[in-house]
Amino acid sequence: MKLDFKKNVKRNMVANAVSSGIRLLFPFLNRTLFLWLLGPAYLGLNGLFSSILGVLILAELGFGTAVVCSMYKPVADDDRELLCAYLKFYRTVYRCVGAAIFAIGLALLPFLDSLVHGTVPPDIDLHVLYMIHLVNTAASYFLFAYRGVVLGAHHRNDVITNIRTAVSVAQYVAVFLILLITRNYYHYIIATVFFTVLQNVLLVKASRKYFPDIEPRGELPPELRRHVVSDVKSIFMHKVGGMITHSSDNLVISAFLGLVAVAAYGNYYYVVTTVAGLVAIVYSSMTGGFGNKIYTESKADNFRLLMKMNRLSMAVVLVCATLMIALYQPFIRIWTKNDPALVRHSLTPVLMVLYFYVMQSRQVLITFKSAAAIWSQDRWKPIVAGAVNLTTNILFVAFLPDAYKLDGVVLSTIIAFMFIQIPWESYIVFTVFFGRAEALRYWRDQAAFAAVAVVLCTVAWFASQFIQSLIVV
Repeated sequence: MKLDFKKNVKRNMVANAVSSGIRLLFPFLNRTLFLWLLGPAYLGLNGLFSSILGVLILAELGFGTAVVCSMYKPVADDDRELLCAYLKFYRTVYRCVGAAIFAIGLALLPFLDSLVHGTVPPDIDLHVLYMIHLVNTAASYFLFAYRGVVLGAHHRNDVITNIRTAVSVAQYVAVFLILLITRNYYHYIIATVFFTVLQNVLLVKASRKYFPDIEPRGELPPELRRHVVSDVKSIFMHKVGGMITHSSDNLVISAFLGLVAVAAYGNYYYVVTTVAGLVAIVYSSMTGGFGNKIYTESKADNFRLLMKMNRLSMAVVLVCATLMIALYQPFIRIWTKNDPALVRHSLTPVLMVLYFYVMQSRQVLITFKSAAAIWSQDRWKPIVAGAVNLTTNILFVAFLPDAYKLDGVVLSTIIAFMFIQIPWESYIVFTVFFGRAEALRYWRDQAAFAAVAVVLCTVAWFASQFIQSLIVV
């Protein structure tokens, strides 16, 4: 079955755009209301439990990604029986994962008190609260979250996104009212469990509406099970390596530079992640479409599509980078009320824009790589990159002047991506799937975009400095 790539991408992009707006606005309002009505201690509890349970979710290992990628071929072949077998296998795996998360979560219960320094709000029982959070996390795995793979494999992520967006809006409105009326944290958390269940119920209804003939039945052949498990092992290494890369920065800053430096870095990094969310609207809408075309069209057609979508994504990246280089520092000054502890010198926003550009320049390629299920060939890449990032982090913090230690942390991440991640993953894609000629064309395009980015960002930087000088005068 050949899916309508353009139509599905448009659907997914619209859904992602709306979802991104919701994710930007409502969490900010929620955080503000929390601080105003309950205070920072309750917000800290939210963060603590999110961190603990976020680590437990690693127990999922990457089965969802592996199963979706494995389903692209049976979707292309319109093999309904095999899709049903995959769905049954995935349901079994998710129930085991849910049980593992719940069991490990229970095992952590006796150690909760040691994870909280200071006093807990007097109306809170830490263990009861943790159990509610744990049930909320495990609930999706025991319910119908596995049904989402059917929609994802058919490039209908817009349906999943729209359900999550609608439920999120309803949830935020409900918890706002709960906080305003009762100011009771237990009511707030119980409401989140209700909306987790509601989201899963809506997801299964949508899945059965669009694909009523795909139900969990039959048995997956042993060789296909082994293939999924092999992919899961590689995906897990990618997850662990990514966690090392993205977590080491804050850990090193906290350990060597202190919490104020963490706050300063967090403010600059927040801008990067917020703008990156806008670019993600483009590339995150493509995965299922890539997966279908890999099995229904020629490699030449796939390469043309890859180049077309990469150019679209890079055009958005160029615009964002140019605006960021001009507005980054003025925004930080206004946002932090020009606090000298939080406003860094001019090199910091420049490095942050470079970090943004380097990260986003690879997204379409790794989206295609994920759709093609190319995992095992570069499974050591994120581990090596994480080790390089951590090592250079420590070296820069140890030997750079005090004023530039934080910049060294940013630079170390850029180095890891530019010299480890990007060369390695592009070599794998153009060796396993495409060829040398396609690699040269791809890198010529990337070099051209980089040259344009340097020119535009340089002009924008000096124009911004000139305008700021006029304002100061």
